[in-house]
Amino acid sequence: MQCGLQTNRFREGTAARNSMHGFSLLELLIAISILIVATLISVMSLQPALKQARVNNGYNTVLGALRQARDISVNQRAVYIASFIAPNTITITQGDTGIVTNTYTLPSDITFHVEPGIPNSSATTPDHFGTGTTAIDFDQNVSGGVKTQIYFQPDGSAQDVNSNLNNGVVYLGRPGDLYSSRAITVWGATSRLRGWRLYSGAGGANAWRKQ
Repeated sequence: MQCGLQTNRFREGTAARNSMHGFSLLELLIAISILIVATLISVMSLQPALKQARVNNGYNTVLGALRQARDISVNQRAVYIASFIAPNTITITQGDTGIVTNTYTLPSDITFHVEPGIPNSSATTPDHFGTGTTAIDFDQNVSGGVKTQIYFQPDGSAQDVNSNLNNGVVYLGRPGDLYSSRAITVWGATSRLRGWRLYSGAGGANAWRKQ
């Protein structure tokens, strides 16, 4: 009797061990395939959010660089020059020494450019600067200046190389993505900065709105 019980227990133990051998090769391949598909779906669903984050990062980089140049100029009582270098770089230079104090680079897929489809008349551009055809468009209505540079002054103004007040706008976004377009305007008298974002308006008319 006892021997029979031991035999049954041995068989039960053997069956339990056999059931714990793990996945077969086919089951393992199926599990890996499901995991790969789930990962791809997750990555694809996150792409719009990641792209939006890079646009916001680029916009904030430009706005922060200009604010810093303006504030340092006032605080240190010195001229600081913001230079826009296509496709995606800004340098800040100390005017008296010519030393580059800071360099800012936008995310690799964000550039200074004008995307086809943005408003392109002086009545519809951000703060009515330019016609929406030039990506880096400072020194509005002034001849002989440099449209890609802003000279921030100790008195809080923004001027050009010839000491004219420097009003203008810079556009940025992801090439081929119209509604990633952003713009930043500068008012020369006070170096006030404004941020803008492009939206689709009623009837398909695109329009800039202040951020």
